[in-house]
Amino acid sequence: MAAYGLYTHIASNRFRSMLLLAGLFALVYVVVYAGALIIEVVGNGDATLDYYLMAALRDVIWSLPYSTGAAALWIVVAYFFHQSIVDAVTGGEDVTRQQQPRLYNLLENLCISRGIPMPKLKVMPSDALNAFATGLNQRQYAVTVTTGLLNALNDQEIEAVLGHELTHIKNGDVQMMVIAVIIAGVVGFFAELFFRSFTNFGWSSGGGWSRSGGSSWSSSSESSSSSSDNDRKGSGGGAAILVIIIAVVLIALAWLLSQLVRLALSRSRELLADAGSVELTKNPDAMISALRKIEGRGELPGATSAVMELCVDNPREGFADLFATHPSVESRVQALVKFAGGHDPGPLALPSDTAQEPDDQPATEKTPPPLPHGPWSDADAPAGASRSGPWGNAAGPWGKST
Repeated sequence: MAAYGLYTHIASNRFRSMLLLAGLFALVYVVVYAGALIIEVVGNGDATLDYYLMAALRDVIWSLPYSTGAAALWIVVAYFFHQSIVDAVTGGEDVTRQQQPRLYNLLENLCISRGIPMPKLKVMPSDALNAFATGLNQRQYAVTVTTGLLNALNDQEIEAVLGHELTHIKNGDVQMMVIAVIIAGVVGFFAELFFRSFTNFGWSSGGGWSRSGGSSWSSSSESSSSSSDNDRKGSGGGAAILVIIIAVVLIALAWLLSQLVRLALSRSRELLADAGSVELTKNPDAMISALRKIEGRGELPGATSAVMELCVDNPREGFADLFATHPSVESRVQALVKFAGGHDPGPLALPSDTAQEPDDQPATEKTPPPLPHGPWSDADAPAGASRSGPWGNAAGPWGKST
């Protein structure tokens, strides 16, 4: 469902959210099927490939209520507690008008001017310059701002950042990102569970699994077995190995798809949030200067990648920007210049950056000595000391006395 404007973009986000929920259960069932394949091989190492595939399918159908219930429970936990989890990771705390009157008034004015319900306001103690929005419904929506951003940006720039986050809430981007994180979490949990269970066992050609440090082939325990029995066991062992490979590939594929859903989301959501901020504030220059100040200074120490993906700027780049969740600041600024008529001041230095420059100078540099008090030399020189002439000391006009 393509989005060509603000309202169609909101509808598109809602449609994609439903697809993500459907993809959540689909990927969970893929991982459960892979786990069932491993369990069947553990229970019977001499069966054929067709037996493993059909038995695993029956196991998945039998376990549908349990796997669906586990996924639903994960969603319920994330729905009610994801904000608490984010606050625990970032250290964000609720603030009131009395605690942060400047920030509170800026957000309230924006919400009143556009008839938008005001979300909760949180402040995160960090020198980084960033902000993000969270929440899955009207009662949960919250905007978190770092103390570093409050100290570095002026009122107009902070207003532009708040408008950016309000646009994410208004467009439904926050819901889509939280659902994507849930998908990755559920699939990652089941994938790791089955993968760890698989690596804790080793294959024995005697017809089963045993606990060992790795898989190794053992010699036949009975030399008197018939050749037909050996052929049957050999074919069964080959089918078991093939099934294990299929299961590992399915787990890896499900995990990769969950990461693609979480990371390879449309970058246009950030561009549209920038445009929505300009629509709210009527000030493209403030959004541009805010991005320039945030550029390269938004890393939140200790924050997970899921939190960084919610921020105004995510300095963590994907492989060759293939999985980057944010377009570059340069491309966002150029879009605002082109379509909103803003002016780009170029990369901006902050006072905190320039304050460290004198520390980088060599330690050998010293302040020049003060000039002598007298007309020709120091009037306080002790008696008997050599007196300098009008051009310098006794060693000459360019030298120093010894």
